[in-house]
Amino acid sequence: MIVSCSKKQDKILPEAKNLVESVYSSVTIQPDGLYEVFAIVSGILDKNLKTEGDLISINEPLIKIINNAPILNTQNAKLALELAENNYSGSAAILEGIQNEINTAILKYKNDSINFFRQQNLWNQQIGSKTDYDTKKLNYQLSFNNLSLLQNKYNNTKNALETALKQAQNNYQTSLINTKDFTITSKVNGKVYALYKEPGEIVTIQEPLASIGSSTSFIIELLVDEVDIVRISKNQEVIITLEAYNGEVFTGNISKIYPKKDERNQTFKVEAVFDNPPKVLYPGLSGEANIIIAKKDHVLTIPKEYLMEGNKVKTDDGIIGISTGLQNMEYVEVLSGITKNTYIYKAKND
Repeated sequence: MIVSCSKKQDKILPEAKNLVESVYSSVTIQPDGLYEVFAIVSGILDKNLKTEGDLISINEPLIKIINNAPILNTQNAKLALELAENNYSGSAAILEGIQNEINTAILKYKNDSINFFRQQNLWNQQIGSKTDYDTKKLNYQLSFNNLSLLQNKYNNTKNALETALKQAQNNYQTSLINTKDFTITSKVNGKVYALYKEPGEIVTIQEPLASIGSSTSFIIELLVDEVDIVRISKNQEVIITLEAYNGEVFTGNISKIYPKKDERNQTFKVEAVFDNPPKVLYPGLSGEANIIIAKKDHVLTIPKEYLMEGNKVKTDDGIIGISTGLQNMEYVEVLSGITKNTYIYKAKND
């Protein structure tokens, strides 16, 4: 019993090792350029022109929607455009009627002008009555004012008709675009990964209809804890394992860091790309990754379980403080405080 109670505590010497410090992250595989397809008009889904798994080219039709209201709006817009064109330059042109009035007013103005200046010459010679002079002067002024009003009316009407014509043209073009929006096309060359609606279902602008992304290029989505994100930078090496490829290790590097934190899980999204991707990948494949923060060769290390209070170790000379450097899940680098010849003891568990 005495021998058992006096059993020596575990003691070791520090060892020189190659040390790698990394940050752990969960992994999800997603196609590059993956996006959800939305309609910009509401209606009824008439037909899915592709099935899930089909390849699709940019601008190739994907989904057709039915809605009669925009078609009727287009017809009404076309009728309004024809009316505006006819009012402006057609056989029933409003401007032509005003121009005829102006031509008549010009003739009357010339006639009243001749009569007035003739009567004025006579009056200057004190020939004729004051009443005749005043009457012809009034007729002359009225003719002038009427001609000016008609000319202003012509210009204002012309501007109004031009504006109405342009508005009708714009409305018609807009209505044509709206009818084209009932056939939804792909924005990328890729693959149809999901279709969320079946023919006959109601389509709204708030709900996604499909999911499309690259068929050949995949990205690695990583969720990094907020306490580690400040140590992550672009081009850092990433070691990846996927559940679908049990035991196989892949490498990649950080390509993008999203600056906004997800408040729901207190993580930041980071993207990486494979150096040599697996031959077969599917959206949503999961796994784990270690982002390499730093590497050092042949450094003095001790097991983490021999540390006390974060930066102290128990030696033959008592408890000593040490300076630490890199660390991983098992080992920590010793910068100063002990040497490779210093025995350290495993801390007792109370």
